[in-house]
Amino acid sequence: MKTVQFGNERVVPSKIICVGRNYVEHIHELGNEVPEEMVLFNKPNSAVSETLQFFQEDCRFEGEISFLMRSGNIAGVGFGLDLTKAGVQNYLKTKGLPWERAKAFDGSAVFGTFVPFTGAMERLEMKLYLNGKLQQHATHALMIYKPKQIVDEITTFMQIEKNDIIMSGTPKGVTTYKRGDTVRAQIIAEGRVLVESCFTAQ
Repeated sequence: MKTVQFGNERVVPSKIICVGRNYVEHIHELGNEVPEEMVLFNKPNSAVSETLQFFQEDCRFEGEISFLMRSGNIAGVGFGLDLTKAGVQNYLKTKGLPWERAKAFDGSAVFGTFVPFTGAMERLEMKLYLNGKLQQHATHALMIYKPKQIVDEITTFMQIEKNDIIMSGTPKGVTTYKRGDTVRAQIIAEGRVLVESCFTAQ
């Protein structure tokens, strides 16, 4: 089973629960409709990676504030990349088919280190730099659905197990990448960097 770093532990998430279309400007940049209810999908444990791999030309990255769960509560925060095979996803959407082939492939959930966090969720933000240039900026205020709403909705139909990860959605600025590109991301709370993650596409 694949693991992630949480503080000084290596832990195993049984699944990754992802929120789709949680930032209005990102919805518009992809030409999607604002959903009437929360969009949720899963990635399996086999999707977990600490390496950003290049898969194909139209594969894009989506930087996200991610939460590590324990006892039904948010125990840690970290940075995650939701990788998406855009062409495959567009085809699946036109056919009304599930997204797994585009979203849940092995290596599609790339994570940095998670750190314990019990602070104010409304002060969280994420900044992602692509080759040194600010590419994405997420804040709690920009989320359609806030972390507590996300957890409450998931638990209406699915058990959140120890060390499962929730990816809270991506802001505008998603783009494709190529081998050698560098992604540096910061998770920030109250103006202080909690954790920084760096990846070079291989």
